Amino acid sequence: MSCIHIYCGDGKGKTTAALGLGLRMCGSGGRVLLAQFLKSAASSELTALAHVPGFDVLPGPETVKFTFQMNDEEKREAARFWAGFFRRAADTAVSSRYDLLILDELVGALALSMVPQQEALAFLRTRPANLEVALTGRSPSPELLALASYVSEIKAVRHPYESGLAARRGIEF
Repeated sequence: MSCIHIYCGDGKGKTTAALGLGLRMCGSGGRVLLAQFLKSAASSELTALAHVPGFDVLPGPETVKFTFQMNDEEKREAARFWAGFFRRAADTAVSSRYDLLILDELVGALALSMVPQQEALAFLRTRPANLEVALTGRSPSPELLALASYVSEIKAVRHPYESGLAARRGIEF
């Protein structure tokens, strides 16, 4: 039986936890597909993952704007892109028989209506019996939480950003 994992909360480490699960799967001989939502292809982890046998990354856009920086047309265009990206990730994971699909920041994409929630829920309910799925993001909906076997909440106690320290390459991205 496969399970759904959710790494959520306002703390740093949700993606790191999901990638750790992916490394564990690869270490046991499994195959992993990572799809990152709302992030550019400049995330440092992608460089390292290119060297891990069995850990594949669905290429995302080179640059990504924050939604609060977008006008209405840009938001509609972004929603079309991310909805298609979700479909491609789901189709690839199923057709290529991956063991684990990591949908990094899908929870945020759902909350921002960049990916239709009903479509994501339908996929999670009907995915192949052997496909484990990990999702990350801040505030999963009750419907999403109800599907999960694992829910891990990462709570921020302190973060240097609060003191004005900008995101650092190799640590935050």
